[in-house]
Amino acid sequence: MKRVIQVRINGEERELVVEPYRSLLDTLRNEAALTGTKKGCDVGDCGACTVILDGNPVNACLVLAVEVAGRSVETIEGLQHAPDQVHALQDNFMRCGAAQCGFCTPGILMMGKSLLDHNPNPSTDEIRFALAGNICRCTGYTKIIEAISQTACAHKEEVQ
Repeated sequence: MKRVIQVRINGEERELVVEPYRSLLDTLRNEAALTGTKKGCDVGDCGACTVILDGNPVNACLVLAVEVAGRSVETIEGLQHAPDQVHALQDNFMRCGAAQCGFCTPGILMMGKSLLDHNPNPSTDEIRFALAGNICRCTGYTKIIEAISQTACAHKEEVQ
């Protein structure tokens, strides 16, 4: 039996009709028409579906949509607040050449954002640890780590 849930997605209150067995990932992609979150393995191993739920990164394929009722979800579509202004993390990914095919990139960007939200000045080891659940088949992660580090350094300079 379908349920109606209220959820804040990228700062906007949404009402979605969902099946109780449906994942947050499938609901975002199909009911909310937010296709930036990718379906990779669908079992929580690859991190391509990483979104931020109430301030913490989760694999959207492992969360039931009914569990997010009354909660806040951030997806890759919400990372860029204005059409002509990319998030600093996105900008550094482009500058560093951190994306290859791009399939894993939305999940990695959301994990990077969550890391920087919780730890604005992470060490290289902290970045590596945070990305441990995000698989990229194209890169050696060096440029990804560099992009996250540069974003942290730029933020640190802005604060000083």
